[in-house]
Amino acid sequence: MNPTKVAEMDRHREAVAAELARHGWDEPLWFETTAEDPGVGMVKQALAEGADLVFSSGGDGTVRACAEGLLDTGVPLAVLPVGTGNLLVRNLSLPGTLAEAVAAGVEGDTRAIDAGVIDGRPFVVMAGIGLDAAMAESTSEGAKRRIGWLAYAGSIVKHLRDKPFDVTLRLDGRVTLRRRAMMVLVGNVGRLQGGLSLLPDARPDDGELDVLVLAPRRPSDWLRVVGHVLTRSRRYDRRVERYTAARVEVDVVPPVLHECDGDTIGHGSHMSIETRPGALLLRVPRGSES
Repeated sequence: MNPTKVAEMDRHREAVAAELARHGWDEPLWFETTAEDPGVGMVKQALAEGADLVFSSGGDGTVRACAEGLLDTGVPLAVLPVGTGNLLVRNLSLPGTLAEAVAAGVEGDTRAIDAGVIDGRPFVVMAGIGLDAAMAESTSEGAKRRIGWLAYAGSIVKHLRDKPFDVTLRLDGRVTLRRRAMMVLVGNVGRLQGGLSLLPDARPDDGELDVLVLAPRRPSDWLRVVGHVLTRSRRYDRRVERYTAARVEVDVVPPVLHECDGDTIGHGSHMSIETRPGALLLRVPRGSES
């Protein structure tokens, strides 16, 4: 549980425990994340104590950290969404209410999904460089609490005039592209806040990563970019290019900001991303679409 995302922790604990009891489960073990450890260490401690199901109660960062601790362990993850992003929940249509989320965790089906790994750091939603990382960095927690996902929209507008950077993109070690771009996004799933679908063909269990390169050449090109994205067009446009690959390598000049599942991870000139097929077991509602 991320204590910075849960306003009334005692009430939250009572509600979760009551729902678990309603399904015949005992009081769970509780582990609070910290600024130094967003969840990986807590998951390892839970596994050491014999946990056979782990709930993540927090935002995307907490889900990512819990997923990292659970990869390839055979122990499933269930999500109790709090916060504003919840992109894994939105992309996979996981339950948004506490009662439904607990039910999915204890009585739902187990679905194996892929994980991405960026420079050794696992993620379950998206990683990228450029515009999306700048958006993540400049969107304050206060704004997200006040107006939700609309806070990200304001941040995007603020960065539309950022300088582009030179990109060399390698896909599975074969295809090489060179562009002057504003963003390179690599996703395990495809939708952002507000239902915006940047990678409409992305699936979390296809063993592939989906890649988006945004390369508007002039300010007026943003209208074409927005139209292309909103209509989910699949027509080729050098300003909005999409690809798939199991391994993606990106070199940029100059170094730009990187992000992983909504958390910035510093500036860099190289990004290496690969997929780990079926590495995470996720609890989903019984009978939901696979």
